[in-house]
Amino acid sequence: MQEQSDWPAHAAFMDELVNAGFVVLGGPLADEHRVVLVVDAESEDLVRAALARDPWSETHLRIDRVEPWTIRLDGRRA
Repeated sequence: MQEQSDWPAHAAFMDELVNAGFVVLGGPLADEHRVVLVVDAESEDLVRAALARDPWSETHLRIDRVEPWTIRLDGRRA
């Protein structure tokens, strides 16, 4: 991933989303072509709007789907 064009700008943007508490978890799947992001957002529209500001939007980034998730277990808070 780091070899892709405009990596520093994309990485800085994602770090900003993490620091803002928007991105909670994220990373590539085993195929290293797809990435899963767990975000804290009120709506799908907010997720799409935030990711549209990514320097990779429309070039390297394509949102496949946004799905709500109810977290029942969270070991990070233990």
